[in-house]
Amino acid sequence: MTRFEFNPEHDAEFFAALPATPAVFALRPNTTGAEPYVSKTANLRRRLQRLLSAAEGRRLSLRDRVSAVEFHEVGGDFEAGFVLYRLLRAEFPSKYAKRLHLRPAPLLHFLRENPYPRVAVTSRIRSLRSGSAYFGPFATRAEAEQYANNSLDFFLLRRCTDELTPDPTFPGCVYSEMKMCLAPCFKGCSDERYAEESERVERYLESGGHSLLVEIGRARDEASERLEFEAAAAAHARLEKAEAVQSRIAEIVHRIDRLNGLMLQPSHLPDHIALFRIAGGMLQGPIAFDLRAHGRAPEDKQPKQTQSMEARINELLHATNPTSPTSAQEWMEHLAILKRWYYRTNKVGEIFFEDEHGTLPMRRVVRAVGRVFKGEKPAGDLSETAGDYWSFRAREAGL
Repeated sequence: MTRFEFNPEHDAEFFAALPATPAVFALRPNTTGAEPYVSKTANLRRRLQRLLSAAEGRRLSLRDRVSAVEFHEVGGDFEAGFVLYRLLRAEFPSKYAKRLHLRPAPLLHFLRENPYPRVAVTSRIRSLRSGSAYFGPFATRAEAEQYANNSLDFFLLRRCTDELTPDPTFPGCVYSEMKMCLAPCFKGCSDERYAEESERVERYLESGGHSLLVEIGRARDEASERLEFEAAAAAHARLEKAEAVQSRIAEIVHRIDRLNGLMLQPSHLPDHIALFRIAGGMLQGPIAFDLRAHGRAPEDKQPKQTQSMEARINELLHATNPTSPTSAQEWMEHLAILKRWYYRTNKVGEIFFEDEHGTLPMRRVVRAVGRVFKGEKPAGDLSETAGDYWSFRAREAGL
């Protein structure tokens, strides 16, 4: 944060020194115990002139109550929101959440620690020490519920919310009657069989549906080889249904502790863009990336070979330590900020996610650097949309 002392008698020099750029700022009071005024603005100089100039008519003026101004220049709306979140969290630890109006991100909760695991929709992470797994974030709770219901149609996992105490005399429910559940409530299966089905569901969620597509595709091919054409046709129809379910979810949906990636945003610095690292659903940044630094070396050294942009981005990311959540609340807040930006209809910047091997699509990242710097819209690359992304995954699997 940059700090300027404020003296009402020299306000003209003060205003002239302020940048006329987007910023997050805090007005420090000149009385002990008073709270600072914290906000963001698209033009810092104009906003502070309005707040600190001499009062005219009924306009509010804080010039006699402010001793200093601290500000952080930002390059765009996302950076402004994230910097404001961190500043409010530091200044008002007991009430910052009300000021930000953050809506928790809808998630799928796989209750692994339950004796009979199930899937539930939630917007609350119970604890960092929980043995459960969370998947998301989804745009709305309704979308999360629809994805959970459509996905569970391919499995025999229970959908009831009761704490089960299996009893052979229990009549069961409609799902057990329709053969859509293994019915552990009345010992309709062994505990080992239910554990196997739970593992299938967890693999499905962790792979973004990829494990199920491979499983059904293999069953279809085997039926074709055995000349069982009716079984192959049924498997093919099941495969198309599974692909349709996957095509409706966004690329951001991951197991949240494995939600790793990179966001590119405009920077307030000339010839720079801002990088935001995403590690386990936690945001870190902004990290200034200089677009002019190709192959530069100090004058007192031999010029070194030009370094590729891919290498420079990787080097910058590896030099920063991933941020770990200090609490479940902080984790939910970072996911809420990320979800709010990602699901906007019109958003500035681009985002890329690591694959199952922890690798970023660096060629796409490098192409996006130029677009973000120039303020251009994302190109229609493969996997820019959810449907194209899952079609690509299916073709990878040879389905």
